[in-house]
Amino acid sequence: MSLTTLLPGRLGFGTAPLGNMFRAIPEEEAQATLRAAWDQGIRYFDSAPFYGAGLAEIRLGEMLAQHPRDSFVLSTKVGRIIHDEAEAPSGRDLGEKGGLFEHGRPNKVTDDYSADATKRSIEDSLRRLNTDRLDIVWVHDIAQDFHGDRWLAQFETARTGAFRVLDDLRDQGVIKAWGLGVNRVEPVELTLALDEPRPDGFLLAGRYTLLDHRQALQRLLPAAQEQGVDMVVGGPYSSGVLAGGTHFEYQKAPADIVEKVRRINGLAERYGVTVKAAALQFSLAHPAAAAVIPGATRPSRIAEDLAALREEIPTDFWDELRAAGLLDPAAP
Repeated sequence: MSLTTLLPGRLGFGTAPLGNMFRAIPEEEAQATLRAAWDQGIRYFDSAPFYGAGLAEIRLGEMLAQHPRDSFVLSTKVGRIIHDEAEAPSGRDLGEKGGLFEHGRPNKVTDDYSADATKRSIEDSLRRLNTDRLDIVWVHDIAQDFHGDRWLAQFETARTGAFRVLDDLRDQGVIKAWGLGVNRVEPVELTLALDEPRPDGFLLAGRYTLLDHRQALQRLLPAAQEQGVDMVVGGPYSSGVLAGGTHFEYQKAPADIVEKVRRINGLAERYGVTVKAAALQFSLAHPAAAAVIPGATRPSRIAEDLAALREEIPTDFWDELRAAGLLDPAAP
């Protein structure tokens, strides 16, 4: 199914921050943020077992249980199993993303893209999310940033395991769509090159933003368009650095990124444009983009995101970004 047809709007809500990413978020604050998203019309919510070892799913499930199941679209992910036994979150091997959810639940997390683990992961997510069905399932993080040199072996396990299970579930009508949810373009390119199974779309986090979009533009997005595969854009604020934060790629932003953001901010101020508006509208401007899903941990952020989508941005602003080398000339 086309994601554009399935999704209820162009702005969704990504729940990764509600898994206690970077800080411990009080339960009341998390629920107030989710309520604000709902009250202001957000009807697509994305989560994952990995986000705080199930914490984000549990928090999202508490809010969604108050609403009719047919009134929203829900996606989560497979590829990791959350166990009952405990481990130190700070000691998890997360490749380039070390310490990402060290404030989350202490449940042990293991990577597993096999068929049996995929079925178990879905059953566990349904329980945490307080729901009887999922609309979209993404295969999570089968890429270099988490698995290093082992990523191709993990991909092969997913190809013969998770991919086929999800393909069957979609064909049976149990889910409506599936694809990859990753922070790198290579696994999506590899999947699009397969004869089967066939994904419906992909969730690409951090790779189609104002700060980082050239690689996706070169091959991935043209191939996706050719095959009619849609994109959900995750991480439109590049882990927060485009929204006034200090993180890029879930770590402290390096000096070159800080300088690039400073230049973008300077142009935005000159044109009276908010960087949030530029970030969201840039990510949605590509014809392959079906939706964008920024995350939030404070209720006020939802209104900011909605206002950013409505903001008028002068064409001259984009032209000057291109002239300054801050925007790829091919970017729509």
